[in-house]
Amino acid sequence: MTVRPIRIYGDPVLRTECDPVTAFDKELRDLVADLEDSVRVAGRAGVAAPQIGVSVRAFSFNVAGQVGHMINPVLSNLEGEQEDDEACLSLPGLGFLTKRAMSVTAHGFDQHGEPLVIEGTGFLARALQHETDHLAGRLYIDTLTGDVRRQALRELRRVSPSPQGR
Repeated sequence: MTVRPIRIYGDPVLRTECDPVTAFDKELRDLVADLEDSVRVAGRAGVAAPQIGVSVRAFSFNVAGQVGHMINPVLSNLEGEQEDDEACLSLPGLGFLTKRAMSVTAHGFDQHGEPLVIEGTGFLARALQHETDHLAGRLYIDTLTGDVRRQALRELRRVSPSPQGR
């Protein structure tokens, strides 16, 4: 079991758009195993490859006891709206009300290159959107607006006085 350390806000890999996966080989299967091991830690709902320092379009999720992964995800059918507290392993100790679509369909591939479609509602939809954002170099705080965004940025400066990538 390889639980990889999580990269923290300020690490440039978190703000870099990830490369698509082109080789479905042993190296990718090892990465997926590490992602899935890393997401099985209690309290984790998702881990994206850049969060463990690998800039490729892959993530794992752990929602309602279902552990899985997706390679090269593309989201569609974003419908409805939900607003709930959201947090991120790369921004420890912070959490803010964040708007997301209530339902989403994620299209991508499994670790063997087989097509994969995941339809998510509620918390699974939130996790799929959050992890896919990581692959584009976006963090959930980037989606915040108004007073919540101002509060988040103040808190971020308080806990990380000189972050890179802002």
